[in-house]
Amino acid sequence: MLEKTLYAKMFASSFKDITVTVNYWDGTTETYGDGKVDATITFKKAIPVKELTKNASLALGEAYQQGDIEVEGAGRPLQKLLTAAYESADSFMRNSKLMRIIPKQSHSERASKKDIQKHYDVGNDFYRLWLDPTMTYSCAYFEHDDDTLAKAQMHKVHHILRKLDPQPGRTLLDIGCGWGTLMLTAAKEYNLHVAGITLSQEQFDFVQNKIKEEHLEDQAEIFLCDYRELKHEPFDYVTSVGMFEHVGEENLGLYFKDVARFMKNDGTALIHGITRQQGGATNAWLTKYIFPGGYVPGLTENLGHIIDAGLQVNDLEPLRRHYQRTTEMWDDNFNAVRDQVQDMMGEEFTRMWDLYLQACAASFESGNIDVIQYLLNKGASGKTLPMTREYMYK
Repeated sequence: MLEKTLYAKMFASSFKDITVTVNYWDGTTETYGDGKVDATITFKKAIPVKELTKNASLALGEAYQQGDIEVEGAGRPLQKLLTAAYESADSFMRNSKLMRIIPKQSHSERASKKDIQKHYDVGNDFYRLWLDPTMTYSCAYFEHDDDTLAKAQMHKVHHILRKLDPQPGRTLLDIGCGWGTLMLTAAKEYNLHVAGITLSQEQFDFVQNKIKEEHLEDQAEIFLCDYRELKHEPFDYVTSVGMFEHVGEENLGLYFKDVARFMKNDGTALIHGITRQQGGATNAWLTKYIFPGGYVPGLTENLGHIIDAGLQVNDLEPLRRHYQRTTEMWDDNFNAVRDQVQDMMGEEFTRMWDLYLQACAASFESGNIDVIQYLLNKGASGKTLPMTREYMYK
């Protein structure tokens, strides 16, 4: 049977460093690798060859979320499988012959708003179930091995703000402000005048309420708009966390030019986002189901755009292992409330998000993607910043 032949080749090339047992739809069983079995895959039905050869990642992802594939094993078996697949040069995750069809993307202002709202407006009640109390949905920063997720998220916020060397009374813009933790911390603890931008109605409403609850009306404001449309006096500081992954390959240069536009001369920006050291990429399953419009840029690609925007790099810091731990903790939280999620969103959605979180953890674990903080200056190489990094850790 053609499907079985293709599957055998695919699994043999994808899972070289682990042992995987596969229960096929016809009742046969094969084990790939030697030693203790790390994960067991059960196919309830065959996936047509034409779907696998169009885009194996998309076909297998859809089959899993629909319940046609089950994966069992200790710990996070999906993460184990996908980490091995990312680490194998010949795997279905990296074989161009098995990813011939890539969904088309648009990053017009209308399309970007629709894309952001599809993901972030799933509902605050959903995100509250498994995010930490700060409602922070980006890479945490683990200063200590025993940090809780909430502590690590606040460490991340302070790590970003300290890098700016913020002076009281000055102004900060947070592009893609999420649920407002960074911007409101900058207002309350660093005495900055802050503004945030989001395209998510749910996030906008949440932050507006927080501003009122914490009596920050004279110090904080939020805009529900596309960052490209914001008309405002330049700011002393600009932050943007987990944002540039949404703008699209064709708009990255314009994004960094807008960052520069929002900065005063001698201003400082801290841009934090998922970056591939191996070059830019998309994933068909993530694009279709999780992050429509998503594109992970390459490191040198971003650096080229930063230079073209007239900005200078003052510091780069990779945080890949921090994001691996963050996504693992999110998945633990998610599965601890899995029944509630399923009651709220349905079984297919629940399987889809579990796959997404474990796939992210695997991608960071394997080095397929990284998350990097870019400390940037508009002016002569950060002459307003201290000479050494010591100030970042006080």
